[in-house]
Amino acid sequence: MANATGVVAPHATCLRDRALGTASAKPRLPRLVGMGSKLVGCGSAVPKLMVSNDDLAKIVDTSDEWISVRTGIRNRRVLTGDETLSGLAMEAAKGALHMAQVDPDDVDLLIMCTSTPDDRFGCGARVQRDLGCKNAWAFDTTAACSGFVVGLITATRFIKGGGFQNILRYMHSFRDAAGAVLVQACNGDEDGFLGFDVNSDGNGQKHLNAVAKEDGADALLNSNGAPLFPPKKSSFSFIQMNGKEVFRFAVRCVPQSIESALEEAGLSTSSIDWLLLHQANQRIIDAVASRLQIPGEKVISNLANYGNTSAASIPLALDEAVRSGKVKAGDTIAAAGFGAGLTWGSVIMRWG
Repeated sequence: MANATGVVAPHATCLRDRALGTASAKPRLPRLVGMGSKLVGCGSAVPKLMVSNDDLAKIVDTSDEWISVRTGIRNRRVLTGDETLSGLAMEAAKGALHMAQVDPDDVDLLIMCTSTPDDRFGCGARVQRDLGCKNAWAFDTTAACSGFVVGLITATRFIKGGGFQNILRYMHSFRDAAGAVLVQACNGDEDGFLGFDVNSDGNGQKHLNAVAKEDGADALLNSNGAPLFPPKKSSFSFIQMNGKEVFRFAVRCVPQSIESALEEAGLSTSSIDWLLLHQANQRIIDAVASRLQIPGEKVISNLANYGNTSAASIPLALDEAVRSGKVKAGDTIAAAGFGAGLTWGSVIMRWG
């Protein structure tokens, strides 16, 4: 079914049907002809303070071995002092602009994706201001750990629809990092985004969430000092996760999603130069690579150094791989995000 803009919405297939192979063929995202888009820059930023597993073992009952064996994580970065997630996002965005040699004045659109903004109403416009992108429009989105893929789809659709030349897409996360990419318009025959696949299934929300709660501690007062409404203070619970179910979901659905994106691109797994997954857990990364029969030397992972950085994890790992010379111009990357919602999606893209 088409929405008010005429764009066909991606079909959301439930996990049960996908697992049993009973889901009907789902419609592809529309292929808009003419204008293309490509990745021309990336950047990242992390806090200065590094916290190791051994550091955690000093304050909770755990050990480096217990954490690393089960997750692959050994270190993570943590914000301190006057560091902010918006500040990290700005530094990551600066890196992407510098790599692409694009002036802030030439940016048309900034898209922020985060589940933990510094301001409840979003901080995309604040980063736009701090970067000096005075000719750009900015807005915020949230798609948790699927944010990178969702953001790329959003950016490419704006470009293909016309009117946008340079779109800066930046992400920051709760554990603590930021990543950014610059998506630029190009001729259709130079299109660097070859295939997409996106999905959601609200039936899985019970397995991964951080629900809103109210503790009754806040109030708006009238001129007489009496509460206008019953006093409430809203916040969110700690993240609740059924780890076994999330693992099963990721290992089952992510390979299917990548294969669907490859089919749209007219490619096979042998065409992939690099597999770049959301850095959630090394066991998930290894299992997905195994199911797709992609060798370990083609898998990008920096999970051990930064932990799970949610929407920032893919651009953070991409930036390191590009700047180290591992990923080169023309390389084909299969990237996939997955997480809360439940949501998941993949993109087949060419770097540079």
